[in-house]
Amino acid sequence: MGKGVTRTFDILDYCEKNYPREDALGGKANGKWYTYSTAEYKQKSDEFAKGILSFGLNKGDKVATVTTNCPEWNFVDMGLAMAGLVHVPIYPTIGEDEYQYILEHAEIKYLIVGDKKLFDKIYPVAKEIKSIQGIYAFEDFEGCAHFREILEIGKAKKDELTDQLEHMKQSVSPEEIATLIYTSGTTGVPKGVMLTHRNLVSNFLSHVNVHHLGADHRVISFLPLCHVYERSVNYHFQYKGMGVYYVGNLGQIVPAIKEIKPHIFNSVPRLLERIYDGFVSKGKELTGVKKVIYFWALHLTRHFEYNKKYSVFLKLRIRLADKLVYSKWREALGNNITYIVSGGAALQPRIARVLGMAGMQVLEGYGLTETSPVIAVNNPATGEMKIGTVGGVLDCVEVKIADDGEILCKGPSVMKGYYKAPDLTAEVIDEQGWFHTGDIGFLDEGTLLKITDRKKEMFKMSGGKYIAPQMIENKLKESFFIEQAMVIGENEKFASALISPNFEYLHDWCSQHKIHFRDNEDLVQKKEVNSQFFKEVSIINKSLGQHEEIKRFRLVCEEWTPQGGELSPTLKLKRNFVTKKYQHIIDEIYASSKSNNGGGGLKLPKMKVNLRFDSNELLKKLRF
Repeated sequence: MGKGVTRTFDILDYCEKNYPREDALGGKANGKWYTYSTAEYKQKSDEFAKGILSFGLNKGDKVATVTTNCPEWNFVDMGLAMAGLVHVPIYPTIGEDEYQYILEHAEIKYLIVGDKKLFDKIYPVAKEIKSIQGIYAFEDFEGCAHFREILEIGKAKKDELTDQLEHMKQSVSPEEIATLIYTSGTTGVPKGVMLTHRNLVSNFLSHVNVHHLGADHRVISFLPLCHVYERSVNYHFQYKGMGVYYVGNLGQIVPAIKEIKPHIFNSVPRLLERIYDGFVSKGKELTGVKKVIYFWALHLTRHFEYNKKYSVFLKLRIRLADKLVYSKWREALGNNITYIVSGGAALQPRIARVLGMAGMQVLEGYGLTETSPVIAVNNPATGEMKIGTVGGVLDCVEVKIADDGEILCKGPSVMKGYYKAPDLTAEVIDEQGWFHTGDIGFLDEGTLLKITDRKKEMFKMSGGKYIAPQMIENKLKESFFIEQAMVIGENEKFASALISPNFEYLHDWCSQHKIHFRDNEDLVQKKEVNSQFFKEVSIINKSLGQHEEIKRFRLVCEEWTPQGGELSPTLKLKRNFVTKKYQHIIDEIYASSKSNNGGGGLKLPKMKVNLRFDSNELLKKLRF
């Protein structure tokens, strides 16, 4: 391990010695930013550890947090680790059944929630669970104790508990479980991933080396800290001495970027797609020469690639575009951003090119909860970077590609196992210690990892050809009109898709084209909308193999969200849920094809949520 850091809480002593700063952690309350210094961070973590020890918990007991991001989360995280307890962070967006399962399965002793809304949501479940001895909250409201009470106990019993805490810290081994993270899961019940201090520390000590930023820089954190991706990079930022500012309200991300002016942040592709859409929308508001110049500059980004040498003429054009357009993009995002780390799903190459050409390099990476999490990431430090790949494999991880294309990995960041599920653990970690990721990929140019699909999501058509749905779905989502899509067609003659439109963009388009509609249910049945989506799908089909082409699709009138159940908290498609929800539409798609040998026409079905579509028939009607 690096420089004396072998357990997560060792970061505190390391930063106090090497990178003391006044704004180690920052948050926002009542419209104003506030900060904690490195010394305050360490002190409050100590106080929390002593306070929680006073409750008589035993080493290895579990304490859960359910909250949006806030700096105080770190006091709990570090305090629990120092006290030899296991932190179980839980998503604030899951349903009551999942809360009940996780709280019972993990045998949670204490629970700390973010605010009254979360308390009201989880209390009816928590009060019925015998293991839970108390609930605290990060915010003040009636009916729930505030977490500062734990700090005050720790402070009041400082003399009494200092030696006990020091003894406990010394007894915590890097091989002991630091956290239990329940995978949100796209199928079945959540699995509790046991990650040790060694798992977490080995991983972040490896990916801290991918960039040069450090103690002179700031970052904002808005992705859920309960997810191992944000949590690992949170440790990474702290270890490098950076000031970390936490945003709990996702609607405040853009204002926070403008106020804090961060140099780096973590993101998921969907947010970056929104930023890109914003750039395009801004251009459409322009007129005349300004509009022409704007879209010339946007189109010029197609030339961007990492480590590419541009011709003199292209350099001159890029310099001009930067002065006229790209500099405005940087300014809109705080004017300081050097890197954006992207993970959780595949990133559209055009997004990386646009931001990269504007001087904001997107470091796309890949990993799983079970691998703590990073396996590979685009690495400016080594030059292992290429758009469309997830970069080079971390130096602490070994990767090999199985005969069937599955990515296998081995190393100190691979989980200890699934909690109370040795059988499930044995299914994914083989006798040689290789973790089977379930993802299909290959090493581009021998060193750069490229993900092509999820092994379990690939399916075979009735003609024997395989379909990799994620690849097709990502292409579909490149359309401004398409927010989400799910490709279907297992054991069928052709591939189809369920599409959830980008309703905000579609509403604007309808307004421009004077298309009137009552609501989204009415909107997705408009023939003009049908025609436009046909054009969008036809463009994507040109880039696909014949057996991969989308022959039919249905538009649904609902947005797919974590709250609706169609997406996981990390915005991954929950295929089983979507399939079950729209089974009647799927049945209708393929039943009609069997009854008319692939025809079907444009007759709209009576179902409320879809627009019937058949490419062959519509081609004739639109004369494409």
